Amino acid sequence: MSLPDYYEVAVPSPLRRLFHYLPPPDHGQRIAPGSRVRVPFGSRQLVGLVTRAASGDIPGERALRAIDQVIDDEPLVPAELLTLARWAADYYQHPPGEALASILPSLLRRGDPCPQTGAWQWQLSVRGRGLPADVFPHAPRRRQLVDLLRDAPKTAAELRSAGISTAIIRALDERGLIERLLSHSDFTVQGPLLAEQPPEPHADQRQALAALELDRYQTYLLHGDTGTGKTEIYLRAIERVLRLGRQALVLVPEISLTPQTLARFEARFGCSVAILHSGLGEVERARTWVAARDGGIGVLIGTRSAAFAPLRALGIIIVDEEHDLSYKQQDGFRYSARDVAVVRARSAGIPLLLGSATPSLESLHNAARGRYRTLRLTQRTGAAAAPRWELIDLRRAGLREGLSAPALEAIGDTLAAGRQALVFLNRRGYATALLCHDCAWIGGCPHCETRLTVHLAAARMICHHCGHSRPLPARCPDCGSAHLQQLGQGTERAEGTLRELFPQAPVLRIDRDSTRGRRSLETKLARINSGGPGILVGTQMLAKGHHFPDLDLAVILNADDGLMSPDFRGSERLGQLLTQVAGRAGRGDRPGRVLVQSHYCDHPLLSVLVESGYGALAERLLHERAAAGMPPHTALALLRAEARAARQAEALLAKARQIGESLSARVQFLGPLPAPLEKRGGRYRFLLSLSCSHRGPLHELLAALAVRLESLPEARQVRWSLDADPQEML
Repeated sequence: MSLPDYYEVAVPSPLRRLFHYLPPPDHGQRIAPGSRVRVPFGSRQLVGLVTRAASGDIPGERALRAIDQVIDDEPLVPAELLTLARWAADYYQHPPGEALASILPSLLRRGDPCPQTGAWQWQLSVRGRGLPADVFPHAPRRRQLVDLLRDAPKTAAELRSAGISTAIIRALDERGLIERLLSHSDFTVQGPLLAEQPPEPHADQRQALAALELDRYQTYLLHGDTGTGKTEIYLRAIERVLRLGRQALVLVPEISLTPQTLARFEARFGCSVAILHSGLGEVERARTWVAARDGGIGVLIGTRSAAFAPLRALGIIIVDEEHDLSYKQQDGFRYSARDVAVVRARSAGIPLLLGSATPSLESLHNAARGRYRTLRLTQRTGAAAAPRWELIDLRRAGLREGLSAPALEAIGDTLAAGRQALVFLNRRGYATALLCHDCAWIGGCPHCETRLTVHLAAARMICHHCGHSRPLPARCPDCGSAHLQQLGQGTERAEGTLRELFPQAPVLRIDRDSTRGRRSLETKLARINSGGPGILVGTQMLAKGHHFPDLDLAVILNADDGLMSPDFRGSERLGQLLTQVAGRAGRGDRPGRVLVQSHYCDHPLLSVLVESGYGALAERLLHERAAAGMPPHTALALLRAEARAARQAEALLAKARQIGESLSARVQFLGPLPAPLEKRGGRYRFLLSLSCSHRGPLHELLAALAVRLESLPEARQVRWSLDADPQEML
């Protein structure tokens, strides 16, 4: 095969293009796409991925530089994954080199060798395979070794267990009769597939499983209330895929959910089950990545980045809690793992299963238009019953540190019955602000337009946006008064109040502050699941996927934040969050009870949610979005800009709008407007919204606009980014 004239290489660079390099000197083989190479880039050497070998006229007028080193003899990244990442870079308007680099574990991104994931085995060489059956008549151990390797290659440990010494192996190796090879494990030959007997499915589960087709692409929306057995659908679908000799990819929204998901899947399957997320060490993550690519893993469970994990024989993709905001990357490469999974499944011709008790409006819209097929679960497993909702009007209820009298009474009754209660408050820390009673000073962040949160245990005030931290003062910095008041309530304060009011019961707080230690979350969850009365206090970390069989009561301290959100998705997020929290109660054999505290109990959206459930709320919101011309009925993108001076960011977006309006008459623009949190991390932030009734014209404009903005001198003074299908208007 003739060598190409040049190679197209994706180099991790903020420029939205690929780069061309000459073949490396004295390298007589064609470099396959997906292979890593070291290339000169300015004054540096970078590791890039070859995307194409080309012949003919070399693009550009400048003389090309040659590749310095070929790192991989064989492609590291499979072709289908290379294509997927290129699509995602184009769709989400991100530099292709950075996008392709981000799908690799950091160890491989640096150019380090691939870790070995297989096992060294001995096999007969070509010469050894020609030996007669009666070879070595006077050396029975040598003859035994040859006979063993005639059947199949063996590891050194297997040979030792058969009585073959190292000296015997070395003797035949020196004579060229045997040779070593690195064999990759295959999950399909690791013993019995099932490690436990599955429970008998109920009628809804049987109907859903019968509708699943594994031999073609179809996106299924598995819509089932909490406790209806969505996980069992996942397990049985994966079993069918594994029996076909194919692999399964399971995405979960949070790292905290991977240990319990791994334990559940390992209990069911006898094949190799592994996890892949950013919390793993460099070597472990790279080894898992390579093992999945080489077919050594049957079920891979991972967070957002695992959407790009290589699997040799992918047979199904499952996205659990598909509505979750965590699937959307909020900075850098702003992809949606859920939507990438849709494209990947379609390209591979395999089924995709999106599961949720509170599906996103986008998924419900796609199901209504026939793009997705809905599988509905309404029947709860076992004796579980749907929880009973009750609203508590905070305008008429006496409060003690944010807890109403009815809520305290319900918690006391629950503990007296030997059961457990969950108190939900989506605010970390002790208090939301520190106020001077004498001069009205409020502790604010010097870098952001926000107040510092009081963290009493750490004796510090911390900004939850930029991380700025300062010691908790004993006196007012302005007037010197000691009359400082802690306003608002966070989980740390609620924990202290509940410990004081219910000293006989353990109170466990679960939020980002209390679970920083290694295995601290698993320890707390194991403690509450050991049974007996207790109180869980926490943020949305508790709302996702956890199973608490002894938990009867859920108390939501403040449901008002979502009702007042400036984001048009605020009501949707509120409905999802409250429904997910409520779903933690009553998962055992007793009915659950959910108390929702609010100042707006007569709010129509809250009334619909409590009286008719999330499905009715979603239907209402979809009608409102259609009337307002908002997603999912229209395509949306955000151009964000931030700078030390507000005028610089605003001016760049004004220029971008001018360019955009000259390029397309079909796209509507709104802004530039200050972001809801205008100043963050010492930089001023502005937004320009772009929308269109059809996705095609909008993305054509985004691609052209990105190129134009890159060439503007004023853009070099401003941080700017394009966000296709934004999930937060921040």
